[in-house]
Parts: sequence; C-alpha cells; structure tokens
Amino acid sequence: MPTVETNGTTLRYELGGDEGRPTIAFIPDLGFGPWVWGWQAPALSGPYRTLVYAVRGTDGSGRDGPYTIDRFSADFEAVLSAAGVRSAHLVGAGLGGMVALRYAKDYGRARSLSLFGTPTSGTAINEDALDALHPADPSRLRSSLSFAFTDRFIRDAGVIDRIIEWRRSEDATGDALEGHRTATIEFESGPLYELTLPTRVFHGVDDPIVPVEAGEALAEKLPRGRFEEVTGKRCCYIEHATAVTDAIDGFVDEVEFD
Repeated sequence: MPTVETNGTTLRYELGGDEGRPTIAFIPDLGFGPWVWGWQAPALSGPYRTLVYAVRGTDGSGRDGPYTIDRFSADFEAVLSAAGVRSAHLVGAGLGGMVALRYAKDYGRARSLSLFGTPTSGTAINEDALDALHPADPSRLRSSLSFAFTDRFIRDAGVIDRIIEWRRSEDATGDALEGHRTATIEFESGPLYELTLPTRVFHGVDDPIVPVEAGEALAEKLPRGRFEEVTGKRCCYIEHATAVTDAIDGFVDEVEFD
C-alpha cells in the first residue's frame, strides 16, 4: 500500500479502479481498520476510482496522537493530496461520518457525502454499547459482533470468523482505540446550514450505538440531506452490502450527472 507522512505519522492507503474516473473515498468507523469497506470498495472500483485508507492507529498506520476530529480531517486531506485526488465523493461511517462532515466544512475536495450511523453530537452515543463493540479483551470479539450485526447474519453469513481475524489484525487497540473513542464522544458538528453538498444519511434501524432518531436529525439539519433507513445494526452497510453499494452507486451517479 502507498503511504503518506502527515504530522509525523505515516498513513497507509490503497487506490482501486481506473485513473480519471470519479473518486469515492471511504472513511471507517471508530477503531475499525480498512477491512470494513471490503464489500463496497471492490464493487465500486469498476465505474469509479476508489480510495480506502488506514486511519491513524489502525492497520499499520502510525499510532501517534493527537486523536481529534480535526486531526483525522487533516490526515484525510493529506491522503487525498498524496493520491492526487482533486475531488471525491466521501463515504463515512460513525467516526468516519464525523470526519467527513468536518472535512467537507474545512476543505474543498468533497463532492458529496454518504454517511452511516453518524450523529451531530457525541452525546447521542450509547457509550456502554460502544465499549461492548470494541472490547479491550480480544477474546470478547466474537460476542461483541452482536452490536454490529443481527443474529441471523452472525448465524448464516459464513464470514464471522474472517471478520474476527480482520479485527485482530487491523483494528485500533490500547491508546489508539481510546483516542478514537474520545474523539467520537467529544464530537460536535456545529452549525450545518452552510454544508450544502448533496448528502445521504443512512442509518441502521436497530443500531445500538447511535439511535436512528439521531440520523434523522442529522439529515434534517443538512440543507441537501436525505435520510434512508437500512435494516440492521451498526454495520448495516456490511450486512446489506449489495443494497447499500447500489444505493451509493446510484446517489454518486446522480450527483455526477446533475
């Protein structure tokens, strides 16, 4: 994977698809490595250029702080710049959605936003459920997935063992995980009336971390926001990957040809 140095920290990123096509760039949720976009990014790398990166503290990227939304946003700008991306459609989940919102306000490369499980404030987060999804004890990773997926998906999907392996190898741990958590809990979007990018706010209807009402409130505060519920929990974009990927594809295509 290519790397970029920013604020004394090395970040890893990967590009897919053909150069010259519109770019979709993915920002993962709190603590997760780039594995979480392993369903959307490959599927979209035909019609689009795709960019996936390892956020500070995950999957071989540097672990040095500070861990703040502003720092993550600046990191993302460094990645896009190093990759030669002039403009991008941003897809962010949770913490990644918070970073996308801040990035779109502070920098000029964003074309559209697709946000999953993102509130306007960290105060909307169920901290007990958040901690259960990201246990300090690796032996609890399997049970933690009940906060990410429905029982049916866990039972029938046939991918849970691989997800646990990916989490063990890529996800943030220790001080890095705590930094991600603090940045998420302390997030405040501020006024959103000037953020006029086309935006889709997706939300798992049974998300135990952020209630669906918080997603609806975010969409209402964005001038061009539209809310779309998704069946499932925190990682509904994985559980219903085909439908979600199609929704992102259709939305980005709409923006490109508007």
